Amino acid sequence: MQTEKYRGYTLWGHAILQQEDILRPEKFAGSGTIMRDSKVVESSGVLGAFDSCEEAELVGLSWARAWVDSHG
Repeated sequence: MQTEKYRGYTLWGHAILQQEDILRPEKFAGSGTIMRDSKVVESSGVLGAFDSCEEAELVGLSWARAWVDSHG
């Protein structure tokens, strides 16, 4: 997980290993969570499958920033 502070919110980017078959390359599901004052404000659900853990986390953070920009 990656986290950052943004406009008064705490944002989380998540990556969850999605490996259906041991013979296939690893994929990571990306998602984001937005918190304020230790309370969950919004979460994204799965945003897609990505080739790396870092890419999945960054997509989650990007989604969270966009949400704050349009709702915060």
